[in-house]
Amino acid sequence: MSDQPHSVDPAAQPALRRSLGVLDGIAIAASSTAATTSIGIGLGVTAGVVGLHLPAIMLLAFLPVLGIAGAYSRLNKVEPNAGNGYVWVGRSLTPWLGFMVGWVNIVAVVAFLAYTTAVTGSALLQLAGDAGVHRVGGLALDPGSTAQTTAVGILVLVAVTLTAVTGIRTAARLQAGLLVFEYVVLLGFCGYGIVTGPHDFSLSWFDPFAIPSATALAQGLLLSVFCYWGFESAFSVNEEVRDPRDASRAGITTLCTMLGLFLLGSIAFQRVLSEEELVGHGAEGLAFFGERLASQPWAALPLVALMFSAVASLQAGVIPTARAMFAMSRDRTLGPVWSKVSPRYGTPAAGTVLIGVLAALVAALALVIPRLADMIMATVSAVGIVVALSYALTAVAAAVRFRSLLREDWREGIRAVVFPALSAAALLGLGGYLGWSFYTSADHFEVSADNGWFLLSTPLAMIASGFVAAAWAKWVRRSPYFRTGKGTDADAPQLLTASR
Repeated sequence: MSDQPHSVDPAAQPALRRSLGVLDGIAIAASSTAATTSIGIGLGVTAGVVGLHLPAIMLLAFLPVLGIAGAYSRLNKVEPNAGNGYVWVGRSLTPWLGFMVGWVNIVAVVAFLAYTTAVTGSALLQLAGDAGVHRVGGLALDPGSTAQTTAVGILVLVAVTLTAVTGIRTAARLQAGLLVFEYVVLLGFCGYGIVTGPHDFSLSWFDPFAIPSATALAQGLLLSVFCYWGFESAFSVNEEVRDPRDASRAGITTLCTMLGLFLLGSIAFQRVLSEEELVGHGAEGLAFFGERLASQPWAALPLVALMFSAVASLQAGVIPTARAMFAMSRDRTLGPVWSKVSPRYGTPAAGTVLIGVLAALVAALALVIPRLADMIMATVSAVGIVVALSYALTAVAAAVRFRSLLREDWREGIRAVVFPALSAAALLGLGGYLGWSFYTSADHFEVSADNGWFLLSTPLAMIASGFVAAAWAKWVRRSPYFRTGKGTDADAPQLLTASR
């Protein structure tokens, strides 16, 4: 990536091809949210914090995320742009915060891709074990080893990155097929688990006041927000949908679908597994759930679904991130390589490949945490905090931009201003409280998933790096974005002409 300032004429910039419909957007957003992965792994991690109150925490977290989704939808209607939050926050608040939203989303997704790479490798190694393959040469296969799972997962990451280069339509079709299989398996096993599970159903599962402590509530909410994270991927490809309103429909539809699946999964897991079993199996939770309900080969189906979900979320993570960086490069806040569009495929091919390379490098760096379960916990905690910050700033941008509606139509004003503002306050409060609890929970720094200073330093490093990158973009690249806060108009006639 060049660090030299570069001149970009918006009229000469190639546009992304408009070829997607609402179903394609749903496929991309649903794959990015990765319900099967969140249920198979995230429920066990969250149960370790909130105990047997998974339905309560999923419902409670849905409320602020719904407010964020409303903000995304309304902003998308008036200004569709691949940069979404980066453009909207920069215009309504300040370019520095707008850049920060774009930046933290990028680094969060790279961290997520690194974590999902290991999850994918773990699923493949578990499947190998179910097939009777326990050793390769002199190496004993261990699905709990970060080194082994990362090595296998990087091979998959390479494959899905190359698929994403060839076109978003191809990727969407692949993801749609994977989603159908995942959801059929997920609905079948979870439905069967709810009916036949040995543990009695309890209304206390829906009681958030029974969660052990305020810290557990805050961490559980941010972990749940992480589970919902990804619905906004539909808005990152809204320059490639035939109608920008399709992006809004896809995002809201995906979010509501995720709520239903998370409630179904959390109830089923708590009907079938004890709290100790939920917490103790970590990355292998879905495989253990399947084995409790069926014998082989049927018990392997949830594991196959988890593998498909992880593969789809890898690809769905690469796609919107490359497009967000395309939008930032188009505004000269990032280097020119990110806005190069392949004349053959009509995609930001170079940027897509670079995202895959960065994710592979971060996945390799994560080897300093040897246990996969610990790596997952550290990554999810860090990403949860920066995602909450990004969502909150976007919601504040919506509240500021549409504040005049409070005078013109109070009902619309409540939906467009009050609800997003309350959602932003909730997420900022949660992130701040959790950060403070991490700070006060330790007296020294250690690279460990149970060290509060380490858990706090990771998101702080993500945010601090954003200010450094913003300063470089403003004073070295001399990006016009920092004078106006406006991104390149995605619907400029010159841009659309280039895509036809």
